[in-house]
Amino acid sequence: MRVKKIDHIGVAVKSSDSAIKFYEDALGLKSAGSETVEEQKVTTVFVPVGDSEVELLESTSPDGAVAKFINKRGEGIQHICFQVENIEEALKELKEKDVKLIDEVPRKGAGGRRIAFLHPKATFGVLIELSEI
Repeated sequence: MRVKKIDHIGVAVKSSDSAIKFYEDALGLKSAGSETVEEQKVTTVFVPVGDSEVELLESTSPDGAVAKFINKRGEGIQHICFQVENIEEALKELKEKDVKLIDEVPRKGAGGRRIAFLHPKATFGVLIELSEI
């Protein structure tokens, strides 16, 4: 498996509008638009920062993963995403190493990316997303 870079850091927020205002007004960054991913019950807003991005995640449903995260832990960093060269190979290799996976096959994420998540119990409490562009 070849990890190319940290693709983005996902931040769970109650209001993406409020969060965008902070990133734009306070930090001088610009959002790259929003997208709703129905399968994940989330609206995402990517904020480019150099070679990486901050992904603001606002739940579209009270039973969505992001809403549950906020209810349990409050707003904040929800995951770290690593861009990999070949997501199928990465998942196969991790499974062979007995790393607990949430997704054994890639699924569609924001921007048409192919993504998969590793279970936080296997990654020292950090939800890790793999992404292949």
